[in-house]
Amino acid sequence: MAPPTGARVRTRLRLTPADEAVVCAIGVHLGHLAGADLAWRLRLGHARGPGHDQRADRKRALTAKASSRWAGTITRTSNDQWDRAHTNLLDARTGLRRAVTRIRARLAVPAGQTGGQGRGRVRGYQTRMERFQKQGRLQHLQASLTEVEERIAQGRVSVCRGSRRLAKLRHAVNGAEGTPAPTEAEWRVRWQGARLFLHADGEAGKPWGNETIRVHTDQQWLEIRLPTPLAHLSNTLGRAPTYRLSCPVVFRHRWAEWAAQAANGAVRYDIVLDPAKERWYVDASWRLPPRQVPSLEELRKHRGLGLDLNAQHLDCWVLDRCGNPLGAPHTISLALDGLPASTRDGRLRAAVAEVLDLAKRHGCKWISVENLDFRDARQLGRETLGRGHRGSRFRRIVSGMPTRQIRDLLAGMTANAGLWVIAVDPGWTSKWGQRYWQEPLNRSTKATITVTGHQAAAVVIGRRGLGFGARRRPGVPRPHRRMGKGELPARPGDRALGCEGPGPPGGQRAAAPPHKTCQAKRLQPGDQVVQDRSGPSASVL
Repeated sequence: MAPPTGARVRTRLRLTPADEAVVCAIGVHLGHLAGADLAWRLRLGHARGPGHDQRADRKRALTAKASSRWAGTITRTSNDQWDRAHTNLLDARTGLRRAVTRIRARLAVPAGQTGGQGRGRVRGYQTRMERFQKQGRLQHLQASLTEVEERIAQGRVSVCRGSRRLAKLRHAVNGAEGTPAPTEAEWRVRWQGARLFLHADGEAGKPWGNETIRVHTDQQWLEIRLPTPLAHLSNTLGRAPTYRLSCPVVFRHRWAEWAAQAANGAVRYDIVLDPAKERWYVDASWRLPPRQVPSLEELRKHRGLGLDLNAQHLDCWVLDRCGNPLGAPHTISLALDGLPASTRDGRLRAAVAEVLDLAKRHGCKWISVENLDFRDARQLGRETLGRGHRGSRFRRIVSGMPTRQIRDLLAGMTANAGLWVIAVDPGWTSKWGQRYWQEPLNRSTKATITVTGHQAAAVVIGRRGLGFGARRRPGVPRPHRRMGKGELPARPGDRALGCEGPGPPGGQRAAAPPHKTCQAKRLQPGDQVVQDRSGPSASVL
């Protein structure tokens, strides 16, 4: 995985009441302009060529109400929001098409029966009642697919400033007693805070990397360029009207990098409000210089760490360059259910930091993880991951695993720690670990350690990062079965000719247990007469 191309740090702003009033006035004014520009951009639809999004005209109209730099940031943000919404529509169309295709295939088979053979086998619905309900669901999905395809063809997307989830929460205010729904006043504060616009793009070659929001690295002050209608709020002397906060501003984390970037490059600043805590923050972000990514062959010369992500814990195991597990397994608890987003993020960061400490303590140079996103669970989960209460619970567990957050945190934190991440394709790692590695690892580790299937899956993931197979090699002595090239490489392009990896249990011939070799056939000795033996020639009665 490539290292991150940017960095972002945050610090708290301890605003006085006067500063808070000015900052809110700027955010509300620019928020109205951003909403109007976004509506303009949504009406244009597809921008199939340069200049079709009318950004120059939109920026010219905003400059008189704010400034040229504020107008540039607003128009760029509106274009990014349209692109993101259009991408979401394309993803929704793909998911709806897959769900419709799957339901049609299962409806083509009578209830309680199975059609086809091998990988083309399709199982019909279990009961006629379930089949009837799926027919209704198919009609609903087809109507949604038709609507999405029409919106994509017309370039008509939907964007909600402040998040659609928060907008829907408005209908739940002042609910029954004992419910977590907020009051109308609390919701209004959150809604207004989410719709403030206080973002300024960085500019290379300008003092302190930004002309709209500036932070002095030595004197520790922050100035905001005032829009033209709010120029009377300026408290500084100069050609352009600006407002300087009375509180000191300094970034403690990665201060040297931020100061060097502010002195020589562009820095973007975002001022945000957390209504729940009633706190203001400022974020600084900038681009990092390109970093050369080592090849897989170079990384595989060193030790590595296999990492298996589960619903409530992480399982790790250190592997040498030959794919042999070293030492004992390690389990890191997560316990993220029912926690707010800020607490979840903190626990994820702590877990990733513990993984990095483990890797550095054992001299590892890379960490191997599965590139999971559970797209099938989101698009086809209701059709393929079980039915009833048990199936719903399983889908909820699978979709609640923080796969993307863990992967992003690993990519960023490993780059700062001097490590690298190898992402392998998703596979049946838990099944392979239980079948081929759990029992041998239980025999080779201490009696006080019980190896679980998830810990064995971490070994499989680490071996796949090395390009080895998931299965132990047959035909060699037992102490050496963990070494050498295997059947399932880390990437499909490295697959050896004529070597196939094991699939789901019972689904492929390669996954079947090996047969024992038959005993050799030997010639039995015939009847021997007395002349062939030593002794007297006559028989003794």
